[in-house]
Amino acid sequence: MSTYSAEPPSQHPSESTRNPKAEAKAAKAYAKATRPWYRKKRWWATGLLLIIIGAASSGAGSDNSKPNQPTASANTSHVSQSEKPAAQEKPAAEKKPEMTSGQKNALASAKNYVDLKGFSKAGLIQQLSSSAGEGFSKADATYAANHVGADWNKEAVESAKSYLEIMPMSKDRLIQQLSSSAGDKYTDAQSRYAASKAY
Repeated sequence: MSTYSAEPPSQHPSESTRNPKAEAKAAKAYAKATRPWYRKKRWWATGLLLIIIGAASSGAGSDNSKPNQPTASANTSHVSQSEKPAAQEKPAAEKKPEMTSGQKNALASAKNYVDLKGFSKAGLIQQLSSSAGEGFSKADATYAANHVGADWNKEAVESAKSYLEIMPMSKDRLIQQLSSSAGDKYTDAQSRYAASKAY
C-alpha cells in the first residue's frame, strides 16, 4: 500500500536543472487555484454586475425627474381646483402626443432616404413599409412621410436630374418615368414641375 508523503522525493540528477521561472509560474497557479471563492475575481465581477443591474432597475421604476406634487389639505386643493379657469385645462388637450418608437425609427429612416436621393411621398412610404425595404408598418411609414419635412417638388427635381445624368430622355418620357406607379410615383404636377426645372 502506497502512502502519499508531503516530502519531496529524493533528488535525481535531472531535478537539479529545474527552471526557476517555471517553478514560480507553477507556484502562482497553485496559489490561485487554492484560494477561497470570495477572493476570486470572477465572483467580484459577477457581484458588481448584479448590483449595477439591481440599481438600474430600481432607478428605472422611480421617476425623480418630475417635481413632487405639493401636498395640501383637502379644503385647499378643492378650492384651487374650482378656481382654475377652463382655459388653463385646454392646453393640456392640445399637446401633441408623443411618437411611438416605430414612428421615431420610421422618421429617422425617412430622413436618411430623403437626404440620400430624391423620393416622392408615395415612393418613400413604399420603401419604408416594404418587406424588401425597411419593413415598418404602413401607418408608421405614412407618419414618417408626413412629418419628414420634405419639399416634394424639390425631391422631384432631384430625381429628374438624377435620371438625366444616368440616361438622357425626352421631357415627356421623364414626366412619365417620374409619375409612373412602377417608377418614382410623383404626382403629375410634381413630375411636370421637375421636368421643367431639369430641362
